[in-house]
Order: sequence, then structure tokens, then C-alpha cells
Amino acid sequence: MAVRLALRGVPLLLLSALALAAAAAASARSCSDTRQVYAEKGYSTSTAPRTHISGEHLRLCPQDYTCCSSQMEETLSLQSERDFLKAIEDTSQFLSTTFTQRHRKFDEFFKEIIDLSEKSMNQMFTKTYGRLFTQNVRVFQELFAELRKYYSGGSISLTEVLSDFWSSLVELVFSLVNPQYQFSDDYLECVTKHAEQLQPFGDMPRKLRVQVSRAFIAARALSQGLATGRDIVNKATKLSPGSECVRALMRQWYCPLCRGVPTLRPCHALCLNVMKGCLANQADLDTEWNNFVDALYQVSEKLEGPFNMELAAESISVKVSEAIMHMQENSVSISTKVFQGCGSPRPTPGRTKRSPKEPAGNRKPFRTYSPEEKPTTAAGTNLDRLVTELKERLRPMREFWVSLPHTVCNDEKMAADVTNDDRCWNGQTRGRYLPEVTGDGLVSQINNPEVEVDIARPDVRTRQLIGELRVAANKLRHAQAGQDTDFMDNEEGSGSGGGDRGERYNDDWPGYGPYSPPHNNPPRNPSSNPARPPRVRERNGSKWTKTNGNGRAKSASSQHKFSPLPLLSLMVAVSPLWR
Repeated sequence: MAVRLALRGVPLLLLSALALAAAAAASARSCSDTRQVYAEKGYSTSTAPRTHISGEHLRLCPQDYTCCSSQMEETLSLQSERDFLKAIEDTSQFLSTTFTQRHRKFDEFFKEIIDLSEKSMNQMFTKTYGRLFTQNVRVFQELFAELRKYYSGGSISLTEVLSDFWSSLVELVFSLVNPQYQFSDDYLECVTKHAEQLQPFGDMPRKLRVQVSRAFIAARALSQGLATGRDIVNKATKLSPGSECVRALMRQWYCPLCRGVPTLRPCHALCLNVMKGCLANQADLDTEWNNFVDALYQVSEKLEGPFNMELAAESISVKVSEAIMHMQENSVSISTKVFQGCGSPRPTPGRTKRSPKEPAGNRKPFRTYSPEEKPTTAAGTNLDRLVTELKERLRPMREFWVSLPHTVCNDEKMAADVTNDDRCWNGQTRGRYLPEVTGDGLVSQINNPEVEVDIARPDVRTRQLIGELRVAANKLRHAQAGQDTDFMDNEEGSGSGGGDRGERYNDDWPGYGPYSPPHNNPPRNPSSNPARPPRVRERNGSKWTKTNGNGRAKSASSQHKFSPLPLLSLMVAVSPLWR
């Protein structure tokens, strides 16, 4: 009987022994894979256990048997933060590179276009007017200097720039078409005041203002917008993850390593919840970011069509020439009215002979280019090509910030594929991740199961970036209507071309056909706009006169007499191509 009882106890003793052996085997499980991966990351394995140890010392990972010491856990926690920042940097590299490169290309192109326009005018007017132009070139140099200053961000009004140019030009041309008289500074100031009613240049000042203003406003807004996009991306991706975010990053990426299964990737849904918690503030950029990208796209389309910077720059010399011809053709009636209003000027004593007429064969007519044969600049491109490339890059930028968690988690190095939902790390062990994926943005993180987020404390820097995006998008939207937000209050939109939105100018946009912008507002009645007050300028002598030894004003025409023949020849050559 005693032997029988002893035999019955053998299985029990055997089972107990087997259980103890299994426990010993588990505790003695090798950590060679963990040590290898840890070493590959550049860390010393001196503190790395060779077999599983108790995990009671762990602060972030599950306190089960582990291959990580306390020092390893701390080191891997810092590594998870670096991995996160690197993932954000890599993912946003497309944005940063696009804005940086596109801004540089457009900026170089626009500046070169202005330079080419001035060079073209100098060559054309030198051939046409000879020394009459070269001796008075300063007024044209001042125009282009102011246009460059405006494009580069100067706080100047295009309306005032062009108004001052035409005022200076009318004084010059009036003196040249009346070489028999000499005019004092006060008299020329009177001529300028009468010019607003007499319109000696016809409709050309208004047409040039509309075309140049729209193009320059759009070009400056696009260039500044690209620079703003670059700066916002750089600021938004310079992250400082909070402790809760870092804790969650460690749990999803390196706790499997501590468990001894370094190849096990976090479940896709787990990764999404961690990323949405860590990037909650960035997701709040999304609405204003989309508005900003849309506005950039729309302005680029305007530059491709009705607000074409190339055509506007090319047209400056042509419209100025046509304006001079208009005043030449109507010089008698204009002079008569000026003499009636300003009084009779003094005759010029001792007139010289007229300048000899230049051969017409030396003059080259202007030409425009079809889209297929548009020349490239020194930068090796043209506006159509630049705009096309920009639009292709802008399209995938929409919803970037709200999609950022998905972009990161779709990387196979960062998370398991969504189809492997039961063969992934769920935060505790291998298995399915059960919690729901939270929504986007700060407020939605109130129920995030992985990252504790204080939704009552929005990030100050993110709020500032949202404000910058709103300002930039607003500036771009106004630029689409030819309006400069910096001068709208003072100019009622007219300085930017906003008051001329209903007008059609076939000759302004050769190759594109007639253009009529959308009538967001009813067209204004020009008569309803009050006339601008006459400008007041301080003079240290006339721009167009020099004093002789007696201190008397000497007309510019006394040095070189103005001949109408070059103007008339130019008009014959130009008009078939530009009318």
C-alpha cells in the first residue's frame, strides 16, 4: 500500500520538476539578438544582459522578463526621440526642398526679367532717339530701380512709382517738343499738374499701370509666399517632443527589442495613435496650410496667364514709346492748352541746328514670342516652365500635416503593415491592437490611449504659424485680384490694378487672347474716384535743365534739338506687331 502511494506521487513530483525547469529555461533565454541590434546602433553591450532578467527595474517597457538594463532603456528612449525627429525631417524634406529651390529659381528669374527689360529699353531707345535718350536716361533708370525695390519687398507704392515716372517724362517730352522755349522749374511743375487733365500720353499710363502692377504684385507675392512656406516648414518641423510622447515612442519602437524580439514592428494602429499624439499641434496647421497652398497655386496660374511677368516687363518699353509718340502727334494742341493754363514761356535764345535724322535701316522692330519659341533667360528657363514645375509640386502638399502620422507609419521600418494586425507589437506583447485610432488635431487627443496630451494648452508656436499662414494666404488672394494689401487703404485698390478688373486688353497679353478677370466686385466708375492731389516735389533744379554761367535755366533741347522723324519711323515699325 505504501509503495502504491509512493508511485502515485511520482507524476506530481515530475510535473513540479518540469515546471521549475521551464521557468529556469525562460529565465535563461538568450539575449543575443538584442545585444547584436544594440551594438549595431553604436552602443556598448557592457551593460546588456546575455540572458533574460527580471524586468522590475523597467520604467517604460512592460516589467516582464527583459533583455534591457535600466541604462539600456534610458539610452533607447533617447534613440526613439532621435528616430522620431529624423522621420519627421525625412518626410518633410520634400516640402523644404521644394520651397527653397522654387523660391531661388523664381527670384533669380524675376530679377533677370527686370534687368532684361531695362537693357532692352536702353538698346531700343538709344537706337531710336540717340543722345536725346542717353542724356536723359536717368528718369528711366530711376523707374527700373524703383521696380526692383518694390519686387524686393520695399515699402513703396507702384502707383506712385509710375505716376512719378510719367510726371518726369511729360516734363522731358514737353521741353523737347517745344525747343523754341525755355522752361523754369515752376513752369514744368505747372505742366505736370495740367497733365492729369490733358492726358498727353493718352491711355498708355493707365494701361501700363494695370499690366505692370498686376504682374509685379503677383510676382512679389509668389516669391514672398514661397519664402514664407520654406520658413514655416522649417519652424514646424523643429520639434521638442514632450515626455509623454517620448515614453510612447519608446514603448512602440524599442520595447520589442527589450523583450528579445527586435524584428517585431509596432502594430499600424498603435503607431498612428502615437504619432497623432506627438504631432497633435502640427495637425492643427492643416486648414490654413491648405488655404495657403491653394493661394500659391492660384497666383502661379495668374502669372502663367493674364498677370504674366515676362509680357509685362517686355511691354514697358513699347508702351512708353507709344506714349511718347502720342504726345508727339498731339504736341501742338497739348502745348496750346498748357500755354493757356501756365502762361507764355520765354523763348530760348540762340537755338542750334536740329540733330540729324538717324537712318531707319538701323532700327530693329520689336517682336513678341509664341509660347513655343519663348526665349529662356540666363537661368535656362522661362516663366511657363517654372510655373508648370511649381504647380506639379504644390498639388501633393495639401493635407501634408494631417497626413504626416500616416506617412510615417506607412514606412515599413516604423510600423507593421496594416494587414499584419495580429502579428505585430501591440504595446505589451505580440498580438492584435484593440484600441480605436484617435482623430486628428489637438482636441481629438483627449481620448488618445497612448499619449497623454493636455488639450487645454495649445502650442504657442503653432498658433503663431497659423497666424503667419493666414497673413500669407490673404496676401496671395489679394494678389490674384491685382491688389497689394500693403497699399489697399491708401489707394483703394487702384494702385494695384484692382480698380481695373473688368477691363480687357488684347494687346497686353499677346498669345493668350482676350482676358476678362472674374467680376468679384462690380466695375468701378472712373469718374467716381476723386482725382489725386497734385504731388509736391522738392527740386534742386529741373531734372531736364542745366544752368549756364549766369544761373539761367538752359533747356535740354538747346543742347540737342528734338526731331519727330525717329518717333514716326518707330511708330510705323512697331504698330503692326503691337496693336
